[in-house]
Amino acid sequence: MNDNSANPIPDEAPPIQINAQYIKDLSFESPSTPGILSKMQQEAPDVNIKVNVNAQNIQGVLFEVQIHIHASCNVGDETAFISELVYGGLFKINVPPEHLQAILLIECPRLLFPFARNIIADTTRDGGFPPLMIAPVDFVAMFQKQASDQTVELDKVTAKEQKKQRKKSSKKEKN
Repeated sequence: MNDNSANPIPDEAPPIQINAQYIKDLSFESPSTPGILSKMQQEAPDVNIKVNVNAQNIQGVLFEVQIHIHASCNVGDETAFISELVYGGLFKINVPPEHLQAILLIECPRLLFPFARNIIADTTRDGGFPPLMIAPVDFVAMFQKQASDQTVELDKVTAKEQKKQRKKSSKKEKN
């Protein structure tokens, strides 16, 4: 009797493997402390958060994915704090090429985000403020918006090229 359950043979490489996660850049500034702390007790802070994602090929099926988070908090016209984080991950991706961009810009950031969110919360708390708990990010919507924006840009470039071609054609017809 041959029992292969003790030594399973992998059918295929997993679609996503995380090789490493790391802080690439972390910054925290609190230019108006300590005065801003008492001002925050009297006036509601205005928090602004921006999240961006980018990815690049390192070698073959190895990719770096980065989440960029910029968080700022203002009270009136004073800055309470600014926190910036670039959190990266090194991923081995084994998917068909037509799925690669979606995996890199949706699934990989989705795996990294909880760690980046925790770093921002810890940093703001350690900076003397309540921990900034960033709401979950819809990476699918970000991806769709980016694809839509690229389509709009491509359409603008195509329209400009078509306009140039029409001008060239009309000049040739006049000559």
